Formats: sequence, structure tokens, C-alpha cells
Amino acid sequence: MMLFDDTEIFSSGSGGRKIFDVPDAELLLIDNFFNKEESDHYYNFLYRTTHWREYEMPMYDKVVTAPRMIAWYGDSSRPERKSNPDWPPELLAVRERVEQETRIQFNAVLLNLYRSGGDGVGWHSDKTSSSNKNMNIASVTFGETRIFRLRHKILKHIPPIEIPLHHGTFLLMAGNTNTYWEHQVPKTARPVLPRINLTFRQVRQT
Repeated sequence: MMLFDDTEIFSSGSGGRKIFDVPDAELLLIDNFFNKEESDHYYNFLYRTTHWREYEMPMYDKVVTAPRMIAWYGDSSRPERKSNPDWPPELLAVRERVEQETRIQFNAVLLNLYRSGGDGVGWHSDKTSSSNKNMNIASVTFGETRIFRLRHKILKHIPPIEIPLHHGTFLLMAGNTNTYWEHQVPKTARPVLPRINLTFRQVRQT
């Protein structure tokens, strides 16, 4: 039996607002985008009420279960993605805050649940069909702090970027970022609590 809630030991970032000066990318980081009270509320709500599911993905010559759980909400019904058009009010409130900050309208969100340090995601660029020429992805984290890494696909002399994404942190990858950069959330052997990440997207509606 737990003697405390997970949220009691989640830490908010203190780095403020930062724009990364790197080639072929538009990266904006805002720590404490949601304050501690707000972040605790959204973490508890999403963790307990989201219909999380596992999914399978191809890896080399086989199909494996991804080391994380997901959920997907979209403004239009896309059966192939098991899209849920019925956004809960809390998720709509997070989207509204993100849209106010970015002045970009998003019509879908992918939720990832990293249950422990054994969950992660390898190097990749997002392949979701975007409604715009540039794939703008707005990310919000609730829960345990995990490292988010980026590396340039072509300019190998540029050092990889490591960004700790804290409880309530916001990250915008805009412009050509997804075209020229890959990203990952590495697994860790450290004992860590769950992390929920929301990535808001502009999906081409059909």
C-alpha cells in the first residue's frame, strides 16, 4: 500500500523559457508551463481515466509489442487509428492552453504512458500525415522527469541535444524540426514512476 501519491515527488522544471539555436529546427521549451497543482490534476485524471492500450510495431524482421501504452484522440473519426472523437474536458483544456501559446490549431493528440524506466521509444521521426507542409508537434509532459534526446539526421558533427522533460513542461517542435531531426526517450535502469506525454498534432482529415 502506497503511503503517498506519485505526484508528491514529481518535480517541475525551473529553466523557464528557452529557444534552441540549432540548424534546421524550431524548438521552444517552457518549464512549469502548467504549475504543480495543475500538473498533478492532469496527471491523476489522465492516468486513471484514459483507456490505455498496448500496440504492436514492426522491428527489423518481426513484430513486437511497443514498450509503452498509448491512446489517441482526434476531431475526425479515423478507424485505422482507433481514434476517439470524444475529448474529455481536461484534455480539451490542455489543448486550449497549448493553442493559446503557439497560435497553432491542433486536431489530434497521441498520449503515451511510460509505465517505468523499462518503457521508452527509440530514435525516429514522426510519420503521422500532417495537414500542413511542416509537421508542428506540441508536447506536454506530466509525471516523472525523463530525458528527451534529439539528433540531426544529416549533420553528424552537431552534438545531440538532451532535454529533461519535467512535470508540467511544454516542448514545441515546429518548422523543419521533424524533417531534419530524430528524437527518442531512452529507457533507464533507474527506478522511475510513470510519465504521461501528450503530443498534439495537425492531422490531415479524411
